[in-house]
Amino acid sequence: MTIRNLEGFFAPQSIAVIGPSRHDPAATDYVLQALSGFTGKGPVHLIGVQAETGLSGFGSAASIDDLTAGPDLAICLGPSDDIPQTIAGLAARGTRAVLLLSPGFENWPEDLLQQCREAARPANLRMIGPGSLGVAVPALSLDTLLSAAKPLPGDIAFFARSGAVLNGTLSWAASHQTGFSGVVSLGARMDVDIGDLIDYFAQDYRTRAILLHLENLSSPRKFISAARAAARSKPVIVIRSGRSLETVGTGRTHAGRLANPDLVYEAVFRRAGLLRVNDLDEMFEAVETLSRIRVPQCESLAVVANGRSLAAFASDRLSDLGANLARLDPETVAAITPFCRPARNPEGMIGARGKVVLREDLPAEDLKFTLDRILQDKNVDGLLTLHSGTAFTPLGEIGKAIAETAVESRKRTRRSKALVTGLIGGDSTIRAPLDAAGLPCYFSSGEAVRSIMHLARDARARDFLMAVPPSMPSDFTPDKASARRIVDKALAEDRTWLSPVEVAAVLAAYQIPLIGTELAETAPEAAEIARHFFRSARHCVVKLVSPDLPFKSEIDGVRLGLESPEAVEAAAQQLLDQTREMFPAASIIGISVHPMLEDRNGLELYIGLANTPVFGPLIVFGQGGTVVEDSGDVSLELPPLDLKLADALIGRIHISRLLAGTRARPRLDREAVSLILVKLSQICVDIPEILELDINPLVARQEGVLALDARITLGEPVEHPGRQGRSRLSIAPYPSEWEQSLTLKDGRTVFVRPVRPDDEDRFKTLFEAIAPEDLRLRFFAPVRDFSHRFLAQLTQLDYARAMAFAAIDPETGNLLGVVRLHTDPDHLTGEYAVIVRSDLKGIGLGWALMQLIIRYARADGIATIKGEVLKENTSMLAMCEKLGFSVKTSRDDPGIADVTLPVTGLDEDLDG
Repeated sequence: MTIRNLEGFFAPQSIAVIGPSRHDPAATDYVLQALSGFTGKGPVHLIGVQAETGLSGFGSAASIDDLTAGPDLAICLGPSDDIPQTIAGLAARGTRAVLLLSPGFENWPEDLLQQCREAARPANLRMIGPGSLGVAVPALSLDTLLSAAKPLPGDIAFFARSGAVLNGTLSWAASHQTGFSGVVSLGARMDVDIGDLIDYFAQDYRTRAILLHLENLSSPRKFISAARAAARSKPVIVIRSGRSLETVGTGRTHAGRLANPDLVYEAVFRRAGLLRVNDLDEMFEAVETLSRIRVPQCESLAVVANGRSLAAFASDRLSDLGANLARLDPETVAAITPFCRPARNPEGMIGARGKVVLREDLPAEDLKFTLDRILQDKNVDGLLTLHSGTAFTPLGEIGKAIAETAVESRKRTRRSKALVTGLIGGDSTIRAPLDAAGLPCYFSSGEAVRSIMHLARDARARDFLMAVPPSMPSDFTPDKASARRIVDKALAEDRTWLSPVEVAAVLAAYQIPLIGTELAETAPEAAEIARHFFRSARHCVVKLVSPDLPFKSEIDGVRLGLESPEAVEAAAQQLLDQTREMFPAASIIGISVHPMLEDRNGLELYIGLANTPVFGPLIVFGQGGTVVEDSGDVSLELPPLDLKLADALIGRIHISRLLAGTRARPRLDREAVSLILVKLSQICVDIPEILELDINPLVARQEGVLALDARITLGEPVEHPGRQGRSRLSIAPYPSEWEQSLTLKDGRTVFVRPVRPDDEDRFKTLFEAIAPEDLRLRFFAPVRDFSHRFLAQLTQLDYARAMAFAAIDPETGNLLGVVRLHTDPDHLTGEYAVIVRSDLKGIGLGWALMQLIIRYARADGIATIKGEVLKENTSMLAMCEKLGFSVKTSRDDPGIADVTLPVTGLDEDLDG
């Protein structure tokens, strides 16, 4: 991941347009016309290109070498075969960025693209295109777009793969007076990709929201890491096209078949905290909403309308979309009752199910009072207010009253609750006050409902990113070594499947309960095995085992309810004979024999591990049994999982409602299902050679779970670009290899490990034990509010771009100190911070933690560690100097020292 030299596209000081153009003259003239308004410090030079009559302000040169310096941005219009040589010349002159502009998509051969990359690599020159419609930064009057409409200045960064999507979005934006901080048409993505752009505009102060159009991804780990970082501070909206052309997975397991590519992308977007929209209309609505307002919470919603049907339509639709409708506080109801229509029945009482119906003749001041009281209600996170014009109050007056209410509410509370307005049947002439107040306003109830749901989904996504997952149970200690030996033995024998007995042993190593399983090669052997099972079971089951025929139900390969060893033998022989006759080329390993589970209240579920070509492993969960692929009741999630993520995965399928129990069924052990999903995730992390895995069915019971059948496929893990080590995961897993013990100078030993999300309570206890002055020196300001959101930012780490080590007392489990390092998107420079408990100063804990983070930076390829230290923090400055940091006064604040340590080439001996 890198944003190096991207400022060449988005903040160039000089530009060169290089021809002769391979495009129609009209396209060249269009670009030059757009560039005539560029306000950079340097000129726009034309090389091999002529401006049409009437355009002025351009410089000219015969070649690149005639320029006094290379341009920051070069727009290359020349013949494609000449582009590698042109790029090499520009790179030698110090050019930062090259735009390969095209009025339509260009499909260059891969060898030509590779020549361009090699020419750019020595100078890290960045490229967009070929096939790009251009870039624009309206605030700088920089516009190279070959688009129908021109972008206005604003605060949305927009990146599109499709020219049609780009043109449609810009035309919509122009008609709605919506502006952009940056616009990028990606083209072929030869170099710069969406992950790079997200990282760049996440740091751009002009950008309040990021809007993406994509079809697929080439660097998933980079994309996910960048998106997760950006989504914490800015809404990131994504629309994806092309799902109708995609095919499903490998077909070797149910998991492979169920890993529909679009469901995979859905899981990726959800895990990254992105708001996905499904069509352009919804995209425009999401942009309209989230570019105006973003709220920290939007779970409990109230609906206010000046008509019963209007309120009913909206509340019904919100319920359909999964919204929680608030029940107003009795004090609120009492205050607003004089302004509401009387309820028709007890169930329709004011505020019931979030609905408030106003009188049609309500004056503007009374409307303001009512809305304000509802916004103050502690049970309400968001308010949807819908109004149609009446003979008593015009829509314009209603809109003005709503806008004034919002402004006054913000001034009083200094926080925003979601407020979305629907002025039914209105037009743009009446929305000016709402625009000025930054409120989303729509002219149909459907649009307004979707708008407030965008706010709710966005808030949920960010809350999910910073949620505190429960830790794994302390008694879960998998036998990784045993499972590894089984897998290594099978791979050494060039096998891609584990036998049923081996599968049972792997699952047992991870404490996943599997019903008794034994393998027989012949029917008489199956009968002998069954005699053992019949001592405690009423019935047995036999199943055909063939690596060539993995889906037993499709070949009639299972016999249930067998009541005696003789019945087992007969059924086993029938399976063997039948299969040899129907599939003579299939390899048959034998017959597996199992006792039959007889639990009428058990619920059959499916869990699996799929292997996808782009994102690596995916956890699959759904309805189990023979309908696993037919029910469509399935959801996917990226590993690694914790218990919170696992529980959310369970909740996304319809059949999960049965786990809570019904009048006719008892409650089942949902927590045990969550734990099995986390254990499956751990298998995926520990043994990447396990490519796919099916557990079908997994029976959820009143107490615990039991797997009735499972299979595992093996292979060498494929390392994708941007992934480290042998991990196939798109999200960096917890780096357990950095767990260790450190001995301090007073002889005591502390346990040090990477910070985990479940450390939030430990952090709170630590900060409460640190003197206020020490906290001020660490955070540069007094810290009094240890809120969940504040602590979550410290404990929720993306290990791909940040690391924090927690020093823990091995006896009490208390947190003693923390050191952290957060890298820039280029992964070259990291900014450190360290803090220790005030009563532990002088024992060498801070020193040991600093040594550790320096070792980590070296191992992770980080070139430089930097930090900012208050000059009054003399002990920290002294330690930095002893560790080899250079210390200089900050240019921005004379009270702050900038400390810098080059890590590359640093002596391994850090004992000072």
